[in-house]
Formats: sequence, structure tokens, C-alpha cells
Amino acid sequence: MMDQRRDNLRNLGIFAHVDAGKTTLSEQLLRHAGAIRQAGSVDSGTAYTDNLPVERRRGISVRASCVSLSWKGVTINLIDTPGHVDFSAEVERSLWALDGAVLVVCAREGVQPQTEVLFDALRRQRIPTVIFINKTDREGADVRRTLGQIHRRLTDQAVLTSDEDAVTEAVCMTDDALLERYLGGETIETEEIRSRLTAQARSGGMYPVFSGSALRDEGVEQVLDAVVDYLPGPDASAAALCGVAFAADQDRLLGRGVWMRLYGGSLENREAVTLGAGVDPVSGEERFVQRKITQIKTVNGQDAGVLRAGEIGVVYGLGDIRIGHVLGDEALLPCKVEPGSLRTPLITVQAIPEKPEEMQALRLACETLAGEDPLLQAHYARRLNEMQLHVMGEIQLEILQELLETRFGLKVRFGEPTVIYRETIARPAWGHVAYLAPKPCWAIMDFYMEPAPRGSGVTFASTAPVKDIAPSYQNQVHQALPMALSQGRLGWPVTDVKITLTGGNHHIFHTHPLDFIVATPMGIQDGLREGGSVLLEPVLEIRFLLPPECVGRVMSDVAVMRGEVTDTKTDDDRVILTADVPVQTSMSYASTLASLTSGRGGMSIRLKGYRECPLELGATCPRRGVDPLDTSRYILAARNALEGGIFDDM
Repeated sequence: MMDQRRDNLRNLGIFAHVDAGKTTLSEQLLRHAGAIRQAGSVDSGTAYTDNLPVERRRGISVRASCVSLSWKGVTINLIDTPGHVDFSAEVERSLWALDGAVLVVCAREGVQPQTEVLFDALRRQRIPTVIFINKTDREGADVRRTLGQIHRRLTDQAVLTSDEDAVTEAVCMTDDALLERYLGGETIETEEIRSRLTAQARSGGMYPVFSGSALRDEGVEQVLDAVVDYLPGPDASAAALCGVAFAADQDRLLGRGVWMRLYGGSLENREAVTLGAGVDPVSGEERFVQRKITQIKTVNGQDAGVLRAGEIGVVYGLGDIRIGHVLGDEALLPCKVEPGSLRTPLITVQAIPEKPEEMQALRLACETLAGEDPLLQAHYARRLNEMQLHVMGEIQLEILQELLETRFGLKVRFGEPTVIYRETIARPAWGHVAYLAPKPCWAIMDFYMEPAPRGSGVTFASTAPVKDIAPSYQNQVHQALPMALSQGRLGWPVTDVKITLTGGNHHIFHTHPLDFIVATPMGIQDGLREGGSVLLEPVLEIRFLLPPECVGRVMSDVAVMRGEVTDTKTDDDRVILTADVPVQTSMSYASTLASLTSGRGGMSIRLKGYRECPLELGATCPRRGVDPLDTSRYILAARNALEGGIFDDM
């Protein structure tokens, strides 16, 4: 298929470590392009891209916002992303929609921990990127020093475009024939060098670097030119429909709007769209539903009527389509960003309404917010009448509290944060279930369950003869496993286990279509009881960026937190210290580090994995719903829940 680029369009994301000046740069880009008259200010709450009331009051970007501008005949859809790590989900989703990026680096602070995380994500997704070294007007700013850090910590393919000799040398290094001409003393024309730089930048092979001060409006037009010259337009060659839903919001009149990036085909007003809705538990076949598009709007909120390949727009009428859902042919996506690839929620808190009678309103509000943010998991335990949220950190909790009050009119407080542990089976064991009463029902199963390597997740296989358990019922067992393993004997999600359905029996007359769905949790929990439980705690890999005089204290703190230092190295006047530390002991260490280093230190984190944890150092979790091993109560609850279509919420 020929690559047909829309050279009059750019889908651009702006990324940065918090306080590097990203939103200020976005404001100046909009002003230069004539999209706004005057650049707003983050601190004063007048930034155009910070459109939520909570963002304006706090002077912090919470949601990724998309605006459109035009420069030299090219339309630029600009997504301004939050810089704080608590809102990594917003950054993650924006990656689904982009063809290019601008990474902002502070000229004084240099490459900070979150800068490395963001650049790694952009490189993994093969997103061509321009780098802007900002805040060159600040005392202590040093462009050359920052460029050196970029070369050491990010990529040695970054080149400062104002240094013509460096550009020529870097470009020649990408082509043997060109390098031979260069080393032979031939003068390479500037036009040829720039043309090759453009080709390399648009393919992600090189990273043009610019510098300036967004606050003082220095270097801003260079960034706009770079977006047009060095970043690619979208590939519009695919005729078949392919689009990804990367965000959602609520319109007072039109209802739920889904932000959609199309990679192929088109969508039009009043068009019927087919959505895959999962697998039918009875037949094992994929079921589909249709939605009718009621309206399509442009990035700037104007009626569009149609959304074409390469474009971003807001589509209404798709109902509760989940964020990350792919319309059409998923194979046409350049790449797929898995939820949690930047950061995974590792703590859970109980949300408690000020007025107990508002619990159901709180439940609906949390489910609405979770529909807009797939990493904000909301779990309502009906039996306990409790609302649990999986979140990133304290800043996100503060923002959620304010959103619930300002948007939904609910005053809410949160309980003490708890680490989200996992558990696994301690030793190989057999699980058995014979679901034979009360009639009509019949589902007999035997499971062999055994521990699996750390990080392997859950694997399932069946050796049960199809004459004993029909294929449609075996498919039900597979479909029911996530629900059956959502809570182990310690109350946490079960992972790192291999499960084999070895045998059992269905009855040609007595088996009800959903009996194997009901019975699977009973058999799995029986196996977990027989095999025993091992508590697993999440462990972070933390990279500290430290002044030399603080290294000893931080190493001591790591030991106190039951952590282990794995690497130290010096870079300029900073020390990079890497350590593996449990989440449970390090949840509040960011504020400790800020105080210890007088704001000169930083840390970036990623989930390293899970390791065994003594129960006395961890925690159990109260069970939501009825324990499948409390057979009589469980069967009654399961049957009633199935009738209401809410089995996973009983």
C-alpha cells in the first residue's frame, strides 16, 4: 500500500516534565498562529488549554486538551498533556492519536526523571519528535549542558539545528555515501543537508533541537516551523475504516462525546457504526451492537459532519464505548498503546460521601469519571456499600475530590490509601466443583492449578474431552476466569498461576446455559484454598536525580524502606541513583525527597514487578460480594445477579 501523507495536517502532542513550560509554549504557539489574541498564564489560571475549572484554580494541567491552529497553510491539531506523573493516563491516551511530538526540556533543570519516561514512550511508539530547550532566560540556564544531558540520557541522535557544522556531521553519519563525500572534503550543499535532515526527522531517525524562552516569546516561531518542516503528516492511504477512541467528555445537550482519531476510512453524521461487544457466554460467538452517530465536531467544537482519515474529531452517539476501543480494522493501527504502559495505579482508597444517602450518586459519578479515564478503576461493593477507587497518587485524589464537588455536587472524603497487592497460589493443587443443586443445574469440573513464574500472569488450558464438557461450556469457563480470579483467598487479584481444566461433566438435559459461569469461581476458589496463598507486593524501580551531598541520606532511606540500590552513576553535577523499593514504604517519599534536597532532587518511577511479601508486612483485603466457597449463599446471589445482568457486581 502506497504511503499517502496529508502534508496539510499535523497531529501533534506536547510533552514535558512538570514545570518545564509546556503549557506556556502551547499558549504562545496558539497566539502566533492567530488562534488566540493573547497568551494565557498557567499560574493566573488563564491558559486557553487548561479549560477545566479545577485546572484554572490550581494552575495545573489535569486533562490532555486538544486545540487546532493553522501555520503556513498547515492545520495543526495540538494536544497539550499534563506534566505531573499522577496524570500519566492522560499522556498515555494522547499517544494513540499522534503523528509527531514536541518534547520540552528546561534549560536550567535539564533532563529530569519524567523527561526520560516520556521520551522512552515516544521512542517505543516510533513517534517523530522535535525537542525544545525552554527557559533559556532563567538564571543558571545552559543550552550546551542540557544538550549533553539529552545525548547521554535520551538519544545521541539529537542535533541542535542552529549549529550548522553539527547538523552536517550528524546527517552525513546516517548515509555511507554521503559520509564518504564529506570525509573526502566535498562541500555538501545546505539544501541537501536540510532535505536529508527532514527525511530523517520525519522517520524518527533524528531529533532536531531548538532553544528559546516561551515566556519571553523567544524561539516560538522556530518551533512552529519545525512542526511543519520536520514532523510528518498523517498517513491517509487506508480506505478501510480504522479509528481509536482516546478520550471522552460530556456535553450538556449532546451527551457523551468520544474523541476519535481516524487512521483509515471516514465517519459521517447519522452513519450506523458496528461495535464488537465481546463474546456471548452461551454460544462463544462474538456479538455485535450498532450505534448511530448523532453529530461530529471538529477539535475546535464546530460542526463537521464528516471525519476523514488522519483527522481528530469528537463523535457523539457511540454510547458507552470504552476508551481505547478500535473501530474497524485494528490491523491498520500503526501501534497500540497498552493501558498502564507509562504508569499503573498501585493504590486503592475508599471514597466516602458526606451524606450516606448519596452513595448511589457517588457510584454513578465515579463510574462516569472511570469511563473517561480507563486507569481510574471504580469498584462498588454492594454487600459492604463501599466505593473503592484505584488511583495514581495524592495529587490525583485532591483533583478527584474537587471534581466530584464542582462537577457532580458531591462532597467526598477518602480513607487511608492502601497498596494494591496481588496474590498467587503457593503450591500445586486440585480444585473441584459439582454444581448439581438446586435444580435445574449441572456443572462438574476439575481444575489443576500450579504456580507460574513471576510476571507470567494467568494461563489457561483445557484437556477435558469435549464429549464430557461441550466446547461452548469450556469457552464459558475461560470467559469466567477473570471474574473468578479477581479476588483470591486474601482478597487480592490472583496472578502468576497456570490453570488446566482436566475434566468434568455437563448434562444434556439438566445443564442450564450459564451453569459453568456460576460454577467456575467455586472450582477456582476451591483450588486456591487447597494450594494456599502467597502475598505479592508491587515493587518500583525508582531513579533518583540527586545533588551529591544527598546521596548517602537517600541510600540510607532506601534501606529503611526495605529497598535495594541497584546502580549509581554521576552525570554533570548530579548523581543518578537507581533502586528497587516496595510501593508500601515509598508512597510519600516524593515530598520527603523534595524537602531533603531543597527541591533540587527528583525521582521517576516505574513498576518493576511483584515479589513475595510476608503477610505481617502486607495486608488482606475485605471480600466484595459473596465468597464462592459459601456455597448456598453464593449460588443464590449468583443466580439473582445473572437475572439482572450484573453477575460481576453481586
